[in-house]
Amino acid sequence: MRLTTFTDYGLRVLIYAAARPDRAATIAQIAKAFDISENHLTKVVHFLGRAGLLATTRGKGGGVRLAKAPGAINVAEVVRLTEMQDVPAECFDPETNACAITQGCRLRGVLGEAVRSFYAVLGKYTLEHLVQNRSVLEKILFLPQKPRSERRIA
Repeated sequence: MRLTTFTDYGLRVLIYAAARPDRAATIAQIAKAFDISENHLTKVVHFLGRAGLLATTRGKGGGVRLAKAPGAINVAEVVRLTEMQDVPAECFDPETNACAITQGCRLRGVLGEAVRSFYAVLGKYTLEHLVQNRSVLEKILFLPQKPRSERRIA
């Protein structure tokens, strides 16, 4: 299963905020750390704020922080929230399903089991698990680095 860019960015924002929970972060700082678009992150941050995962403060000294402790943010819940639907194949959506073999096909059951297993594994982890290596993350995310486009590949 491939996660959407929206989900990927959502997880990155939460990891960034959890890596330094004592400080507010700006969208610009997060975008620079991951070398991604501020416009996309604005939408993601707004969504996560409305979902109660981020606390946002406008103005000077503002930014985003986690609205909950990292241990209270379950990875599976974040992915379910940001992915919007679990449709690994056409046959899972009755409105768009045009597959001729749906009624006799066993693939749907196999894919359904795979999706349930995917979320079962993610459900074992919280944001706290993802940032247990805070010292490593700090070196990567918070120290000045060249943008990815300027880095040389050896």
